[in-house]
Amino acid sequence: MNDDQPNGNPWVKSLLVWGGIFLALLMVVSMFSSRSDAGPMIPYSDFRAKVAEGSVMAVEIGEERIDGQMKNGDTFSTVPVPGDTTLTQLLQANDVKYAGKAPEEGNLLVYILAQTLPFLLIVGIAFFALRQVQKGGGSGAMGFGKSKAKLLTERSGRVTFADVAGIDEAREELEEIVEFLRDPSRFSKLGGQIPKGALLVGSPGTGKTLLARAIAGEAGVPFFTISGSDFVEMFVGVGASRVRDMFEQAKKNAPCIVFIDEIDAVGRHRGHGLGNSNDEREQTLNQLLVEMDGFEANEGIIIIAATNRPDVLDPALLRPGRFDRQVVVPVPDIEGREKILEVHMKKVPLAPDVNPRVIARGTPGFSGADLANLVNEAALLAARRNKRLVAMQEFEDAKDKVMMGAERRSMVMTDDEKKMTAYHEAGHAIVSLNEEASDPIHKATIIPRGRALGMVMRLPERDSYSYHRDKMLANLSVAMGGRVAEELIFGHDKVSSGASSDIQYATSLARNMVTKWGMSDKLGPLQYEEQQEGYLGMGGSHRLMASDETNKLIDSEIRLLVDTAHARATQILNDKNEELHLLANAMLEYETLSGDEIKQLMDTGKIDRPSEPSGKGKPTRATGSSIPKAGKRYSGGAAPQGA
Repeated sequence: MNDDQPNGNPWVKSLLVWGGIFLALLMVVSMFSSRSDAGPMIPYSDFRAKVAEGSVMAVEIGEERIDGQMKNGDTFSTVPVPGDTTLTQLLQANDVKYAGKAPEEGNLLVYILAQTLPFLLIVGIAFFALRQVQKGGGSGAMGFGKSKAKLLTERSGRVTFADVAGIDEAREELEEIVEFLRDPSRFSKLGGQIPKGALLVGSPGTGKTLLARAIAGEAGVPFFTISGSDFVEMFVGVGASRVRDMFEQAKKNAPCIVFIDEIDAVGRHRGHGLGNSNDEREQTLNQLLVEMDGFEANEGIIIIAATNRPDVLDPALLRPGRFDRQVVVPVPDIEGREKILEVHMKKVPLAPDVNPRVIARGTPGFSGADLANLVNEAALLAARRNKRLVAMQEFEDAKDKVMMGAERRSMVMTDDEKKMTAYHEAGHAIVSLNEEASDPIHKATIIPRGRALGMVMRLPERDSYSYHRDKMLANLSVAMGGRVAEELIFGHDKVSSGASSDIQYATSLARNMVTKWGMSDKLGPLQYEEQQEGYLGMGGSHRLMASDETNKLIDSEIRLLVDTAHARATQILNDKNEELHLLANAMLEYETLSGDEIKQLMDTGKIDRPSEPSGKGKPTRATGSSIPKAGKRYSGGAAPQGA
């Protein structure tokens, strides 16, 4: 872990080591610089010549060196020639002051030190580095085994439980942990023990990390945060070392909270590695299991982890004593969505007509992250339109953009392409209006959004948590409505590729009805297909072992459901042929119709708003080309959750 907290020992030790290295280098430099103070070396013959010229003022004569000074102030050195007995006479003759020089003490010691000190420095640095590597698998200077957990100190942008809305049950579970940390005696006097850990489980964007930040803001205790992927490296044993280092630092700061985000990166089922069962990830998981609940209890350390894949976690990680609580963070309901919108709308200047309740009703299935993105998109739209306030119109346009994709008005669609798109979407809408179990139509458009040429968006009147057979059959019929309308109006040979996403959705829904939800009378309430973790952790659907006859029966039942839906859509559109032409012509004229306008058109045969002719007889600046509608959730509107 990062040593953000005051801790003198490691810093003092490192300071002493590097200070010693610096002083040793300073000694070497000073030793050599002291030799250079004597001046440049000159030949002995030049020295005698300068003395004879009268240029030398004074000299010091030693056994191994003569140091002198010129009359102009320059200094020099020379090495005497052994056996020269005339030097003193020469100096006296030229009035040069001379004196003897005492032998330098410790010359041998200085020489040995100068020769061995660089080698000693190299050995010392290597020894220090290796010693640090051996401690905790490299938790010292090399840093391989050092935990990457960071101490969270939010001086600005602090998040509290007041900023968390729409997931009240999950918040209450975690508020209890915070209260335990603040006043443990309140619980321990009744025999209660502090929980070892809490696992936050939920779909992406539901607010798991936001909850963790709120705990950090409320707890008032040290809060360390790390990602599951930070434990695993290419070096064997590093992950386990980092786990040990993380818990060592946590013990020093207990009571504290450690938050591990995306724990599935390190906590997957053991024995599923590509190599043997002793690979790096599994060693890391084993060390985490021991630290959380092994022989040595880590009192006062609460582990909070988050994942959206609880199905792949190892069972030993989920048992009580490690993760005592599994807190489900669900997609918010309408009440939760309204509260979340209110939280995010506090940062945006709103017009008086903005109603969070209406927006919440029109966004079923949105997570907290989706709603935050919706508010941001509305603010950006208002800024582009040079408005001072964000009005309801911006929120409606932002909702359409998020749910259906951005409008693509830069593409040209011919009259024939636009006409086919209008009848295709009208087919979806007419079938939806005549299926009692279908959700109400929110909007229909032939303006391409995302990768779709057109779209019919349906929204449920209330949040649904389970779906009935009649609703699924109605969704199948609505999905087939677009292809059937093309067949009836343009003929079998002129159908387009625009129904690709409709067919994909209908096939997937029918397969789930037969193989997972037991909605086939011939096959009965049995499961024939399950979701499993595929190669390299990639999820996939797997059909269970069955006989060839059973597999053929499964395929025939799927085909029967889709064919029945096709026949039902054909019957409705044949009976409502006039309404089909009426709605298609209205969409050609207006391009986009709301659900209320479609209902008004079916009741009165007209729409009370000015017409917006799109320029018949020439290419229309609308959208799209013959691009398959692969980007829609499904061609009748948003696909229901779980279907």
